[in-house]
Amino acid sequence: MTDLFSFCIRFNRGNPQLFKVWYINVMLKALKDQLNEINQGLNPGDTWNVEYVWYERPTFDEGRITFSWPELTNDDDVRSMFSNFYQHIMFPWIDMLVTLLRSPEDILKSLIPLEPEEND
Repeated sequence: MTDLFSFCIRFNRGNPQLFKVWYINVMLKALKDQLNEINQGLNPGDTWNVEYVWYERPTFDEGRITFSWPELTNDDDVRSMFSNFYQHIMFPWIDMLVTLLRSPEDILKSLIPLEPEEND
């Protein structure tokens, strides 16, 4: 299997971005880390992190191609995605939707504290 795969990634349903992603250890955490790095490259200083990942999976049945959007929830899902794409290399890239969320810590840091009221 090749070491690099082409992805068309949409972060928070934004504009599609084409990237190469390493096929490393076939683990969800490693894939999310790479997606976080890509997002940081596109948006330096952004504190949002990858939370959810879906990919477009083609299914071939009786001469028809249908598509579904399964969520990647574990390492087996990631292995299945790469395996499916590798078997059906007729698609130039894997389409992926990624939801970015801020951590509770980052949200708390961004809040502006209230000024204490002065008692007369």
